[in-house]
Amino acid sequence: MLLLKIAFRNIFRQKRRTVLTGLSMFGGFVMAAVFIGWADGSYNHIIDDFTRHNFGHIQIHEKDYLDRPSLYKTIDDYPRIRSRLEGIGEIDSFAPRVYSAGLASVGEKSAGVRIIGIDPARERSTTAFQKKVAQGEFFPAAPAHRALLGKDLAGMLHAKVGDDIVVVSQGADGSIANDQYPILGLVDSGDPLSDRTSLYLHVRDAQELLVLGGRIHEIAVNIGHLKKVGPTAGVIRREIGHPGLAVDPWQVFARGFYLAMKADMEGMWISLVIIVLIVAIGVLNTVLMSVLERTREYGVLKAVGTKPGQIVQLILTEVNIMAFFSVLLGFGVALALNSILASHGIRLGVEFSYGGMTFDTFKSEINARSFIIPAVTIFVSASLVGLIPALKAARTDAARAMRTH
Repeated sequence: MLLLKIAFRNIFRQKRRTVLTGLSMFGGFVMAAVFIGWADGSYNHIIDDFTRHNFGHIQIHEKDYLDRPSLYKTIDDYPRIRSRLEGIGEIDSFAPRVYSAGLASVGEKSAGVRIIGIDPARERSTTAFQKKVAQGEFFPAAPAHRALLGKDLAGMLHAKVGDDIVVVSQGADGSIANDQYPILGLVDSGDPLSDRTSLYLHVRDAQELLVLGGRIHEIAVNIGHLKKVGPTAGVIRREIGHPGLAVDPWQVFARGFYLAMKADMEGMWISLVIIVLIVAIGVLNTVLMSVLERTREYGVLKAVGTKPGQIVQLILTEVNIMAFFSVLLGFGVALALNSILASHGIRLGVEFSYGGMTFDTFKSEINARSFIIPAVTIFVSASLVGLIPALKAARTDAARAMRTH
C-alpha cells in the first residue's frame, strides 16, 4: 500500500511528463484498437460476401467428393436432409446442386462445359444468383427446359440468348446423355474461368439429363453470422447423422481463398508491431528521463535501506498505473470510433472486385479482441521498456548520487 501511495505521488508530481507518457500509451491503444476492429470488420465483410454469394458458408458432399469429384458420388436422401436442415435455426438458407462435365455445341462451334444444376428458388435466397444474369432472364421456379451460359462460354460458341445449345454428357446409368436447350440468359459471375466453362440447368432438368433421379452432389448452406460457421457445421453433422457425408466449412472447400485472406491478414500484425514500437519508444524516453531526473531521490531511498528490487517495483508500478488510466480512457474513445466505423464504414473512393463481388466501403467490427490485444500490448510493452530505466535506478550508488545531484 505504501509503495502504491509513493507511486501515485511521483506520477502527479511531474504532471507534464505524466501527460506525455499517458498520451503515448493512449494514442497507441486507440490506434491499435481501431485498426484491429476495422481490419477484422473489413476481412469478415469480404469473406462473408464472397462465400455467401459463391460457395456458401458450409457445404455438404459425399465424404471424398471434393478430392475426387465424380458423377456417382451423390447425396441420395436429399428430402430427409432437407427437412433436418430446415429445423436448424442458425441456417439462413441452403441450395442443392448437381455437377457433371459434358460437351456443348451451338451450330458448328463446340466446347467442353461444366454442367451445373441449380434450384432457382433456393439459389435466389442463398446466393442471389439471379443478380449474376447479365443478359436475358433467370430460370423460372418450375423446370422450363432452358439453359444459362457463362458469358465467356457464349462468346467462344458465338451463342446468344434465344439460340439452341446441344449438350452431350454421360448418364449415371452408363447411357449417353444428350439434349437440346434454348439459351435463356448469359451469366457474369465475375470469375472468367467459371464463365468460360459453366452451363447452368434447372436442377430437375439436370437430374433428368444425367439420369440421377432425385440425387444431388452438393448442398450449399448459408448461416446468419460468419463466426458461427464451425459450431453450425457440427450441429449439421449431428442432425443429418450420416457418416458417409462430409460437412465442411468454407475454409476447406474454398482453401485457396482462405489462404489468400489468411496471408493478407498477417500484414495486419506487422502494422500492429509498428504501432507497439512507437508506443514503446515514447514510454522508454519519458520513463528514462524520469529516472535521470530523480537520481538523487533513488540515492536517498537506497541510503535509508530501500532494496534494489523495491525501487524496480516502484518504477514499474508507476508505469503500469499510467498504462491503466491511458487504456481506460482509450477504451471509451476506441469504442466510440469503432461504433461509428461499424455503422458508416470508410469509403475507399474507388471500387475493387474479387470473385464477382464489388467492394467500395469497409466497415469496422466491435469485438473483444480489438480491445484485449491492444490493452495487453500496452501493459506488456510499458513494463518491458520501463524495466530498463528501473534496473538503472536500482543500481544507483547512494553516496555518489547524493553527492553529485
